[in-house]
Amino acid sequence: MKNLLLMRHGKSSWELNVSDFDRPLKQRGITDAHLVGSHLAKENLAVDFAFSSPANRALHTAMICLRNLKYPMDKFKVAPELYDFSGNQVVDFVRSRPNNLTTILIFGHNHAFTQIANSFGNEHIENVPTSGLVHIKFEEESWEMIKKGSTIKTIIPKALK
Repeated sequence: MKNLLLMRHGKSSWELNVSDFDRPLKQRGITDAHLVGSHLAKENLAVDFAFSSPANRALHTAMICLRNLKYPMDKFKVAPELYDFSGNQVVDFVRSRPNNLTTILIFGHNHAFTQIANSFGNEHIENVPTSGLVHIKFEEESWEMIKKGSTIKTIIPKALK
């Protein structure tokens, strides 16, 4: 059995004249990342490894969330292939994870995460919002073999306020 948790980056700011890659979080993005992270911490879900896109807004979201989980940083890695908007690179990345990892948490971007949540999950999600989290469980024992799973939960920051 495999568990995939997808967390979209927090709300980003367009105020600075920087590249898409370097866009920072807005205050709302910071607040929502804390909110989802603290909610996730209460669930005591054992995450084997966490990965993040290297984009500033995704990496900042990851750090906030993982701090709320008191997550060990030696089980965290930045993965350039997660800076993906179509979802193809993310799916390839997930399918190439070692099978000793049962539960992985990935921080990244839309439209990739909505596409993946709808392709792999069994519930239609119109849009994974900023700082939103989707948990999909697969019956397969191998990441390479995952196909259709069950959408276990979605965490939407707006619903936590």
